[in-house]
Amino acid sequence: MNSPNQPLPTFDEVLLCTPQTTAEQVGLFLRRCLIPCSRGEKIYTMLYADELSYDVSCRAEELFQHLQHYSSTYRLVILCNCKREHSYIPSVFSQYKVHMIPQRSLAEIQQYLQHHYRVAQPSSSAASVFKDNMCVGIVSSKRAGMGK
Repeated sequence: MNSPNQPLPTFDEVLLCTPQTTAEQVGLFLRRCLIPCSRGEKIYTMLYADELSYDVSCRAEELFQHLQHYSSTYRLVILCNCKREHSYIPSVFSQYKVHMIPQRSLAEIQQYLQHHYRVAQPSSSAASVFKDNMCVGIVSSKRAGMGK
């Protein structure tokens, strides 16, 4: 996010973990991250790794320990909910834990995202529903089930 021209992460750089994420999905992701190839300067990110089941977490740790010997230059970020810091993955990787504070202001982050998510040619697409012709949007309510 150092410049507005820097691209957003690609689909292969991010793994959004849920309790249904399989060991195979995590394994493929870790292989992309840890096995050297012509991957450039990608930063791989596992989001909500604390959501992984115990079995998947154990297998992920074993695979990580095995694969990390192939490369010492990998870039892997594992983001977890601080309320679940005692689950398996955050505990295993706790020696590498870094409490993160955003380096950019909220306004700068919003401007960067608007630059990347704005539809160039307004048309009769879903983007016309969101503010400023954005192709993504967040709809929320303080009351659950109100037809969002």
